[in-house]
Amino acid sequence: MTHQTATQSHEPDAGLPPVATPQAAPAAAASAATPGKTADDKPRGSRAPAFIRRSRALHLGWQAGVFVVGLCVVIAGIIMLPLPGPGWLVIFAGMAIWGTEFVWAQVVLRWTKRKVAEATQRALDPRVRRRNLILTVIGLIICGALLAVYLWQYGFVMPWEISR
Repeated sequence: MTHQTATQSHEPDAGLPPVATPQAAPAAAASAATPGKTADDKPRGSRAPAFIRRSRALHLGWQAGVFVVGLCVVIAGIIMLPLPGPGWLVIFAGMAIWGTEFVWAQVVLRWTKRKVAEATQRALDPRVRRRNLILTVIGLIICGALLAVYLWQYGFVMPWEISR
């Protein structure tokens, strides 16, 4: 029996990029043992339905549609960054849409997930939590002192109503 890789092409898909197949699961599990890989890594590649992958023109149209939809979502997220709204969440949703078709987006999403997990672990470190708590308390004390100085100087008057 031949060794199966994580990405295989079938006869009908001769000109298409390799697509992940269910038979590739043992090879993907074996590659998960390599450094930098986790057991829950899915094979990379298009997740378009098989009837779409069979036709090169249909598959390119599908990819163009996925790209346009993902681009619209990412642009909406970028617009939301300075405006009210969940900008970063929408940007990552657009990347996830792109990740259904494009390997580069899957790689970026996996890298982002890994970095978020590392940052979460660092944030849960007791020394880091203690430092963050101390910095927060110092910041609140400074804000309270500034508020006290303002109230002592001007009383309960809004800044735009102060006349000197």
